[in-house]
Amino acid sequence: MGKIWNAFRAQLNKIANWFWTRDPIAQMQLEYDRAVEQLKEGRRGLEQYRGMVERVNRQVQGGEKQVQSLSAKIKAYLKAGDRKTAGQLAIQLQQAKTELEENKQQLEMHEKAYQNNVEKIKHATKKLTKVKDKIKKYEAELKMSNAEAELARLSKSFDFDVTTDFGELESIVQEKIDTNRASVRVAADLSGEGVEEIQAEKALEEHMAEDLLSQFEVEMGLKTPETADIQSGVKALGPETEELVEEQPAAEEEEKVTQ
Repeated sequence: MGKIWNAFRAQLNKIANWFWTRDPIAQMQLEYDRAVEQLKEGRRGLEQYRGMVERVNRQVQGGEKQVQSLSAKIKAYLKAGDRKTAGQLAIQLQQAKTELEENKQQLEMHEKAYQNNVEKIKHATKKLTKVKDKIKKYEAELKMSNAEAELARLSKSFDFDVTTDFGELESIVQEKIDTNRASVRVAADLSGEGVEEIQAEKALEEHMAEDLLSQFEVEMGLKTPETADIQSGVKALGPETEELVEEQPAAEEEEKVTQ
């Protein structure tokens, strides 16, 4: 049973240590909050203690007044010759002085204890302030170290290596690019089929258009068949050319008559 209990305690301690080390900043903050609560309790206790010191001080002041009053009465009765009453007052004076001395000792002791506690609380407050600053510093450093570790991990991931996610994604992207380029190349190669026939047909159309245009220029008299360089066109337009040649003398005679 002892071994079982020790094993159970060991497991509980393991779990406790895991939670303890899981978030050390939170544990430090918890300890700080506990210390602050204890400091508050100590301050409230110190306030109550100061109240007791004030009561003792008031007793001392009352005792001093009583001693002064009894001393004055004793002197008055002695002057009056009433030694019996003066003797009774002397006994009361002795008791009052004894009580006053005891109260003064208690007041001194309590005052000293109070001042010591005040100094302790002040010191604890300063230490708590330093602890709070340390907690903030450690928290910032811990966050910064976590960020640096994360950046280091990401920088490793950003390496375009085949062993990283980015490297695998890069290979996928390259495969897609190759596939797209292959599709474009195939489309371009397929579009080249019959290009020579198309170009020959376009050249034939251009040649026919040029011949027709040259014939039109000859018909309009803008060019001669020789300058137009269309022999076949001249043959086709032979009779019309002869009629133009025959009509030229008649035109010249009319011009002479006009002159």
